[in-house]
Parts: sequence; structure tokens; C-alpha cells
Amino acid sequence: MDVMEPRATGTQAVREPQQDRSRATRRRLLEAAIDCLATLGWSRTTVAVVAERAGVSRGAAQHHFRTREELVTAAIEYGTEVRLRRMREHLDALAGRRPPTLDVLTLLAEMYTSPLFRAALQLWVAASSDEQLRARVVPLEARVGREAHRLTVEALGADESVPGVRETVQATLDLVRGLGLADLLTDDSARRSRLLRQWAVTLDMALGARAR
Repeated sequence: MDVMEPRATGTQAVREPQQDRSRATRRRLLEAAIDCLATLGWSRTTVAVVAERAGVSRGAAQHHFRTREELVTAAIEYGTEVRLRRMREHLDALAGRRPPTLDVLTLLAEMYTSPLFRAALQLWVAASSDEQLRARVVPLEARVGREAHRLTVEALGADESVPGVRETVQATLDLVRGLGLADLLTDDSARRSRLLRQWAVTLDMALGARAR
């Protein structure tokens, strides 16, 4: 006896394209919010400005995000997940081969000199003097920090059971974050490249087993 597959009802057929459009609109808003934060700063990044840049109505924007704080926090979370996923994909593509230390550092530096980092920095500054915004940002940054640390440990093949290794990895993340700050006002790429090359040597020596 043949089993017939259930047909989608008219309501279901309409709902799926609507859901697709809703997801696409939300994604455009998140990407536009990152762009606005990175180029305009916190004070000029309003829901109306983001909606205009995303090419949607203000009403549509507020359907997805009621407040600016909700919008920009979601945007940073979305953007960070994209960057971390790309880092994971890059590592997976190596098929178990450990990348050179300098390649890992360069990948991290790209994360912290991206428009996303500039946008996140605007959010951090605003959150430092806004208690409600800070309550949103702190848990997000803690989660992002843990994931970035985990991926860095994996990429470097570091053994955190060895005393001092965890702190060395964290110092590495602090270093590339600082290099991201140094790149805000002027192009710091030449100096950054020199520092990363030297830190790769230092890091291999500090991690010991990796250099052997």
C-alpha cells in the first residue's frame, strides 16, 4: 500500500516564504547595525538609521527589535558567531594538521581588526556607563571570550594542564585585542605583522611541546 506524503496546506505554503523573508530581514538589520556601529559610532546608530541602511521600514525593524540596545547586542552576537564559525571552518579545513603559530595569530588578528571588532568596541564603551546595557553585554562577552579561548587552545595544540599555559593563551588574546585597538586611528598593519612574527617565536618557546 502506497503512503502518500501530506501536501502542504495553503497556509503552510505561505508561512514558509514569510518566515524566510523574516529571517532575511532580521539578518539585514543585524549586518546593518554592525556597519553603523563601526562607521557611525554608538550615538548615531539608531533603529531608524539601521533600518534605512538595511533597506527596511522602521516599523519592520521594531517588529524584530524593540530597542536599540536589543538590536545592537543581537548584532554583535550574530557577527561574533559568524567570525567564530569561520575560524572553526578554517581549522576544520586543515583536517587535523596543526597550523603554524603565525597563521593562528594572523587569523586572530583579523578578527580583532575587523569592522565587527570596531562595532563591539562602540558597544563596550556605551555599556561602561549604561547599567542596563552592561547587563546585556557582560554575559555575551564572557561567552564570546570562552569560545575564542577554546578555539585558540585547539588551534595552538596547547596543553592547559601545564602550569602557565592557560595564562599564555589568554595573554595572546589580550595581545591581539590590543593590536586591534592600535589599528583604530591609523593603519597599524606593518607594525602588527612584525609583532605577530616575534610573538609566534615567543609563543612556540613558551608552549614548549609545540616547538618540538
